[in-house]
Amino acid sequence: MADFFDALTQKHIDFIQAQQMFFVATAPRNGRINLSPKGLDCFRILSPNQVAYLDFIGSGNETAAHLREDDRITIMFNSFSRNALIMRLYGHGESHAPGSKKFESLMSLYEQAPGIRQIFTIQIDNLQTSCGYAVPVYDLVEERQTLTKWSAKKGEQGLKDYVKKHNRISIDGLPASD
Repeated sequence: MADFFDALTQKHIDFIQAQQMFFVATAPRNGRINLSPKGLDCFRILSPNQVAYLDFIGSGNETAAHLREDDRITIMFNSFSRNALIMRLYGHGESHAPGSKKFESLMSLYEQAPGIRQIFTIQIDNLQTSCGYAVPVYDLVEERQTLTKWSAKKGEQGLKDYVKKHNRISIDGLPASD
């Protein structure tokens, strides 16, 4: 029931754009595998073989740390509607920090918001679709505003202090930023 593709087609793009969340998985050469859910309007398709997502300050920065050591990344979209489908994008990722040329050019695709940490780009090697028949049907009630409110309340200096304390080193001791 699984099909592989070399690039995103318009049908794949339409599916991605209809999803309210996705999952990101990375792993260092040695250490814990990280799997993170992502919401908000942060995912962009740059080309049939490249995507990006806006990343916000959180409890850790595992994805950035992992990609510095081993740039493999998997993005998974899962339909929670009546039309079952799972899509995985397999590729290689890179983190772009605020102030970098790549970050600044990609930010034109997004609205400013408090708590932006970086933008990840992923070069897609291939993608897989599968049935998703065992995944339950869910309805989106609303986007959580908790992270946005938390970031705004912390303020610019509070966020810098938080990142310095909680986001510079991964749980496995790998550097997440310079």
